[in-house]
Amino acid sequence: MLLEVDAVTKRFGGLTAVSAVSFGVAEGAVVGLIGPNGAGKTTLFNLIAGALPPSSGRIRFAGADITGEKPHRVCRRGLARTFQIVRPFGNLSVLDNVIVGAFTRTHDRRTAYDEAERLLETTGLGRWRDAAARSLPIGLRKRLEVARALATRPQLLLLDEVMNGLNPTELTEMMALIRSLNGAGTTILLIEHVMAAVMNLCSRIVVIHHGEKVAEAAPREIAHDPRVIEAYLGEAYLIE
Repeated sequence: MLLEVDAVTKRFGGLTAVSAVSFGVAEGAVVGLIGPNGAGKTTLFNLIAGALPPSSGRIRFAGADITGEKPHRVCRRGLARTFQIVRPFGNLSVLDNVIVGAFTRTHDRRTAYDEAERLLETTGLGRWRDAAARSLPIGLRKRLEVARALATRPQLLLLDEVMNGLNPTELTEMMALIRSLNGAGTTILLIEHVMAAVMNLCSRIVVIHHGEKVAEAAPREIAHDPRVIEAYLGEAYLIE
Protein backbone atom coordinates (compact mmCIF):
# COMPACT_ATOMS: atom_id res chain seq x y z
CA MET A 1 0.00 0.00 0.00
CA LEU A 2 1.23 3.49 -0.84
CA LEU A 3 -0.79 4.99 2.04
CA GLU A 4 -1.75 3.13 5.22
CA VAL A 5 -4.02 4.72 7.83
CA ASP A 6 -3.99 2.52 10.93
CA ALA A 7 -6.57 3.06 13.70
CA VAL A 8 -6.20 6.83 13.50
CA THR A 9 -8.11 8.88 16.08
CA LYS A 10 -8.33 12.65 16.55
CA ARG A 11 -9.87 14.24 19.63
CA PHE A 12 -10.54 17.93 20.20
CA GLY A 13 -11.12 18.11 23.93
CA GLY A 14 -14.22 15.99 24.58
CA LEU A 15 -15.10 15.72 20.88
CA THR A 16 -13.82 12.75 18.89
CA ALA A 17 -13.73 13.92 15.27
CA VAL A 18 -12.10 10.76 13.87
CA SER A 19 -12.34 7.44 15.70
CA ALA A 20 -9.99 4.52 15.00
CA VAL A 21 -10.23 4.80 11.20
CA SER A 22 -8.15 2.35 9.15
CA PHE A 23 -7.83 2.00 5.37
CA GLY A 24 -5.21 1.82 2.66
CA VAL A 25 -4.64 3.35 -0.77
CA ALA A 26 -2.80 1.17 -3.28
CA GLU A 27 -0.32 2.73 -5.66
CA GLY A 28 -2.04 3.78 -8.89
CA ALA A 29 -5.56 3.72 -7.44
CA VAL A 30 -8.29 6.35 -7.23
CA VAL A 31 -10.00 5.99 -3.85
CA GLY A 32 -13.01 7.98 -2.66
CA LEU A 33 -13.64 9.16 0.89
CA ILE A 34 -17.32 9.99 1.38
CA GLY A 35 -19.78 10.73 4.17
CA PRO A 36 -22.15 13.42 5.45
CA ASN A 37 -20.98 16.94 6.26
CA GLY A 38 -19.21 16.88 9.60
CA ALA A 39 -18.31 13.19 9.31
CA GLY A 40 -14.60 13.89 9.77
CA LYS A 41 -13.38 13.65 6.17
CA THR A 42 -11.39 16.89 6.02
CA THR A 43 -10.03 16.27 9.53
CA LEU A 44 -8.74 12.95 8.23
CA PHE A 45 -7.08 14.73 5.28
CA ASN A 46 -5.48 17.15 7.74
CA LEU A 47 -4.09 14.23 9.74
CA ILE A 48 -2.68 12.52 6.64
CA ALA A 49 -1.14 15.73 5.27
CA GLY A 50 0.39 16.73 8.59
CA ALA A 51 -1.74 19.78 9.32
CA LEU A 52 -2.93 18.06 12.53
CA PRO A 53 -1.26 15.41 14.70
CA PRO A 54 -3.40 12.34 15.47
CA SER A 55 -4.35 11.62 19.08
CA SER A 56 -3.55 7.96 18.43
CA GLY A 57 -2.90 5.58 15.54
CA ARG A 58 -0.25 5.56 12.82
CA ILE A 59 0.01 6.86 9.25
CA ARG A 60 2.49 5.37 6.79
CA PHE A 61 3.32 6.64 3.33
CA ALA A 62 5.53 4.80 0.85
CA GLY A 63 6.72 2.56 3.67
CA ALA A 64 7.71 5.40 6.03
CA ASP A 65 5.94 6.37 9.25
CA ILE A 66 4.79 9.97 8.75
CA THR A 67 2.61 10.19 11.87
CA GLY A 68 2.75 13.76 13.16
CA GLU A 69 5.25 15.00 10.56
CA LYS A 70 4.96 18.67 9.57
CA PRO A 71 3.11 19.44 6.32
CA HIS A 72 6.20 20.63 4.43
CA ARG A 73 8.02 17.38 5.22
CA VAL A 74 5.02 15.29 4.20
CA CYS A 75 4.79 17.28 0.95
CA ARG A 76 8.45 16.70 0.16
CA ARG A 77 7.93 12.98 0.63
CA GLY A 78 5.49 13.12 -2.30
CA LEU A 79 2.07 13.67 -0.73
CA ALA A 80 0.20 16.85 -1.73
CA ARG A 81 -3.32 18.12 -1.17
CA THR A 82 -5.86 20.66 -2.32
CA PHE A 83 -8.20 22.54 0.00
CA GLN A 84 -11.98 22.62 0.13
CA ILE A 85 -11.92 26.43 0.47
CA VAL A 86 -9.78 27.57 -2.44
CA ARG A 87 -7.38 30.36 -1.46
CA PRO A 88 -4.84 31.16 -4.18
CA PHE A 89 -2.30 33.94 -3.78
CA GLY A 90 -4.77 36.45 -5.16
CA ASN A 91 -2.37 39.21 -6.17
CA LEU A 92 -0.05 36.83 -7.99
CA SER A 93 -0.60 35.64 -11.53
CA VAL A 94 -1.90 32.16 -12.24
CA LEU A 95 1.59 31.22 -13.47
CA ASP A 96 3.31 32.56 -10.34
CA ASN A 97 0.89 30.64 -8.11
CA VAL A 98 2.05 27.40 -9.70
CA ILE A 99 5.71 28.47 -9.60
CA VAL A 100 5.33 28.80 -5.80
CA GLY A 101 4.36 25.12 -5.70
CA ALA A 102 7.26 24.16 -7.96
CA PHE A 103 9.76 25.75 -5.57
CA THR A 104 9.01 22.87 -3.21
CA ARG A 105 11.16 20.72 -5.52
CA THR A 106 13.66 23.18 -6.98
CA HIS A 107 15.40 26.45 -6.16
CA ASP A 108 16.04 27.20 -9.84
CA ARG A 109 13.66 29.82 -11.23
CA ARG A 110 13.88 28.57 -14.82
CA THR A 111 13.12 24.97 -13.80
CA ALA A 112 10.16 26.12 -11.70
CA TYR A 113 8.92 28.33 -14.55
CA ASP A 114 9.11 25.52 -17.10
CA GLU A 115 7.32 23.11 -14.76
CA ALA A 116 4.58 25.66 -14.07
CA GLU A 117 4.08 26.32 -17.79
CA ARG A 118 3.74 22.59 -18.45
CA LEU A 119 1.19 22.16 -15.66
CA LEU A 120 -0.90 25.10 -16.83
CA GLU A 121 -1.27 23.33 -20.17
CA THR A 122 -2.01 20.01 -18.44
CA THR A 123 -4.78 21.58 -16.37
CA GLY A 124 -6.22 23.75 -19.14
CA LEU A 125 -5.12 27.05 -17.60
CA GLY A 126 -2.61 28.16 -20.24
CA ARG A 127 -4.74 31.01 -21.60
CA TRP A 128 -5.06 32.50 -18.09
CA ARG A 129 -1.35 32.25 -17.20
CA ASP A 130 -0.93 36.03 -16.77
CA ALA A 131 -4.29 36.73 -15.11
CA ALA A 132 -4.41 37.61 -11.42
CA ALA A 133 -5.52 34.52 -9.51
CA ARG A 134 -8.20 36.52 -7.68
CA SER A 135 -9.92 37.24 -11.01
CA LEU A 136 -10.63 33.58 -11.81
CA PRO A 137 -14.13 32.11 -11.40
CA ILE A 138 -14.49 29.21 -8.98
CA GLY A 139 -14.12 26.48 -11.60
CA LEU A 140 -10.75 27.82 -12.75
CA ARG A 141 -9.62 28.46 -9.17
CA LYS A 142 -10.17 24.79 -8.44
CA ARG A 143 -8.04 23.89 -11.46
CA LEU A 144 -5.37 26.27 -10.19
CA GLU A 145 -5.47 24.55 -6.80
CA VAL A 146 -4.83 21.23 -8.54
CA ALA A 147 -2.03 22.69 -10.68
CA ARG A 148 -0.28 24.17 -7.65
CA ALA A 149 -0.45 20.84 -5.82
CA LEU A 150 0.86 18.98 -8.89
CA ALA A 151 3.84 21.33 -9.03
CA THR A 152 5.14 19.63 -5.88
CA ARG A 153 5.39 16.36 -7.92
CA PRO A 154 3.21 14.19 -5.70
CA GLN A 155 2.99 10.42 -5.78
CA LEU A 156 -0.30 10.75 -3.91
CA LEU A 157 -2.69 13.65 -4.45
CA LEU A 158 -5.44 14.39 -1.91
CA LEU A 159 -8.35 16.21 -3.56
CA ASP A 160 -10.81 17.91 -1.20
CA GLU A 161 -14.10 18.58 -3.05
CA VAL A 162 -12.53 19.83 -6.28
CA MET A 163 -15.80 19.11 -8.12
CA ASN A 164 -18.18 20.82 -5.71
CA GLY A 165 -19.92 23.83 -7.25
CA LEU A 166 -18.88 23.10 -10.84
CA ASN A 167 -21.34 23.34 -13.71
CA PRO A 168 -21.90 20.21 -15.86
CA THR A 169 -19.24 21.15 -18.41
CA GLU A 170 -16.67 21.97 -15.72
CA LEU A 171 -17.51 18.74 -13.91
CA THR A 172 -16.92 16.67 -17.04
CA GLU A 173 -13.63 18.44 -17.65
CA MET A 174 -12.47 17.94 -14.05
CA MET A 175 -13.31 14.25 -14.17
CA ALA A 176 -11.32 13.94 -17.40
CA LEU A 177 -8.38 15.73 -15.75
CA ILE A 178 -8.45 13.38 -12.76
CA ARG A 179 -8.51 10.34 -15.06
CA SER A 180 -5.61 11.77 -17.05
CA LEU A 181 -3.51 12.45 -13.93
CA ASN A 182 -4.19 8.96 -12.64
CA GLY A 183 -3.37 7.47 -16.04
CA ALA A 184 -0.04 9.30 -15.93
CA GLY A 185 0.81 7.63 -12.62
CA THR A 186 -0.57 9.85 -9.84
CA THR A 187 -2.40 7.99 -7.08
CA ILE A 188 -5.49 9.89 -5.89
CA LEU A 189 -7.54 10.00 -2.69
CA LEU A 190 -10.55 12.27 -3.04
CA ILE A 191 -13.27 13.68 -0.83
CA GLU A 192 -16.36 14.41 -2.88
CA HIS A 193 -20.13 14.86 -2.59
CA VAL A 194 -20.78 14.59 -6.34
CA MET A 195 -21.69 10.92 -6.27
CA ALA A 196 -21.81 10.45 -10.05
CA ALA A 197 -18.14 11.45 -10.15
CA VAL A 198 -17.17 9.29 -7.17
CA MET A 199 -18.90 6.21 -8.53
CA ASN A 200 -17.32 6.58 -11.95
CA LEU A 201 -13.78 7.57 -10.95
CA CYS A 202 -13.04 5.39 -7.93
CA SER A 203 -12.02 1.75 -7.73
CA ARG A 204 -12.75 1.71 -3.99
CA ILE A 205 -14.73 3.94 -1.64
CA VAL A 206 -14.31 4.48 2.10
CA VAL A 207 -17.38 5.76 3.96
CA ILE A 208 -17.16 7.51 7.32
CA HIS A 209 -19.98 8.71 9.57
CA HIS A 210 -19.65 10.43 12.95
CA GLY A 211 -15.89 9.98 12.62
CA GLU A 212 -16.05 6.20 12.22
CA LYS A 213 -15.55 4.05 9.15
CA VAL A 214 -18.83 2.33 8.33
CA ALA A 215 -17.90 0.70 5.01
CA GLU A 216 -15.12 0.17 2.48
CA ALA A 217 -15.74 -1.54 -0.84
CA ALA A 218 -16.04 -1.17 -4.61
CA PRO A 219 -18.54 1.46 -5.86
CA ARG A 220 -21.29 -0.99 -6.78
CA GLU A 221 -21.21 -2.57 -3.31
CA ILE A 222 -21.14 0.82 -1.60
CA ALA A 223 -24.13 2.02 -3.61
CA HIS A 224 -26.28 -0.78 -2.22
CA ASP A 225 -24.83 -1.12 1.27
CA PRO A 226 -27.68 -0.61 3.81
CA ARG A 227 -25.31 1.11 6.27
CA VAL A 228 -24.21 3.62 3.64
CA ILE A 229 -27.75 4.21 2.41
CA GLU A 230 -28.88 4.95 5.96
CA ALA A 231 -25.89 7.11 6.88
CA TYR A 232 -25.43 9.05 3.66
CA LEU A 233 -26.98 8.12 0.33
CA GLY A 234 -30.60 7.90 1.43
CA GLU A 235 -31.41 5.38 -1.30
CA ALA A 236 -29.57 2.83 -3.40
CA TYR A 237 -27.46 4.65 -5.99
CA LEU A 238 -28.02 2.88 -9.30
CA ILE A 239 -24.97 2.57 -11.52
CA GLU A 240 -25.56 2.22 -15.22
